[in-house]
Amino acid sequence: MRLVHKAIDFRNNTGQVVLIPEEPEDMWHAYNLVAEGDSLKSTTVRKVKDESSTGSSTTSKVTTVLCLTVEQIEYDTSACQLRVKGRNIQENRYVKMGAYHTIDLRLNQKFTLAKECWDVIAMERLELACDPTKTADVAAVILQEGLAHLCVVTSCMTITRARIEANIPRKRKASCAMHDKALQRFYDTVMQAVLRHVRFDVVKCVIVASPGFTKDQFFQYMFSEAVKQDIKVLLENKPKFLLVHSSSGHKQALKEILSDPSIAVKLSDTKASEEVKALDAFYTMLNNEPERAYYGLKHVEKANEMNAIDVLMVTDELFRSSDVPTRKRYVSLVESVKDNNGTVRVFSSLHVSGEQLGQLTGVAAILRFPLPEIEESSDDEDAAAAAKT
Repeated sequence: MRLVHKAIDFRNNTGQVVLIPEEPEDMWHAYNLVAEGDSLKSTTVRKVKDESSTGSSTTSKVTTVLCLTVEQIEYDTSACQLRVKGRNIQENRYVKMGAYHTIDLRLNQKFTLAKECWDVIAMERLELACDPTKTADVAAVILQEGLAHLCVVTSCMTITRARIEANIPRKRKASCAMHDKALQRFYDTVMQAVLRHVRFDVVKCVIVASPGFTKDQFFQYMFSEAVKQDIKVLLENKPKFLLVHSSSGHKQALKEILSDPSIAVKLSDTKASEEVKALDAFYTMLNNEPERAYYGLKHVEKANEMNAIDVLMVTDELFRSSDVPTRKRYVSLVESVKDNNGTVRVFSSLHVSGEQLGQLTGVAAILRFPLPEIEESSDDEDAAAAAKT
């Protein structure tokens, strides 16, 4: 995300920013930044009806700039665009004040976002979106004979950069030449995709995964070609490559790879594994010391009142709540945990770990010390409620 202009008054946290989404992940950041009640200004297309002096009418499309008070936001992952619906709040030649309109935000389309309150969550999201060092730090080549996916795994989502398909003839008893040539061409295409899409200055690890020995054959081919052609970027970054087993060459196999404990150890210094590690630690604590692991907003808030939270885990979906008091409640919880020197991990709902946390109400915490009284007080409240009914 490119930050064109920033004008935020930190005394009252009001102001606006001008942004240009440049990558598919930027649209996800924009979806998490734009909230109901904000004002958004950008170019849009509007149908205009003109009447001539003779009474005939014609309809044409015009491009204009509108400023809307946001009432509804939709994120289309397949089209990689954001649909923002709201009322026009600035004088415009083609659109009346208060009239409804929808702005479709696309890649490389500049927009201005103004908020009455830039809270800590919004500011962190803005910093994450605009910091070039916080981009993808894991790349993955998942392949089988004739099919390969090149993906980059960011802190927020998994993006498919290339899908490569090739027809590989079967091996014949008399001759394997056609099979070997086709396989070599396939490996060369995958290698070119790696050189084109993997930023080795940012990426800390490149996973190469396949069923059987396909990964080993590709790896051997790629680095023998790197030596022949003197491809320095590959030779210098050879230690970053990690060969692992996968069930197939499809993108879905990446989930099982990242969830594998042995792989998580090797990816321990990457941001992509931080969420998985935190959630695994929570489940371990829930099994071994359940009085130090709680989920659900009420339980977590009670633990926070006692300054007991060591690690707070929360999904970004909760901060998109259309109910402002609910959103403020979660923001207040995050700020309080940070003030008490706790660690806060905001999980992306587009990651596997974020989906798992969502099944646990979307908020969970690992405590510094056991608090059995939280569970007891909850049981007392349930009993009192049952007695009233």
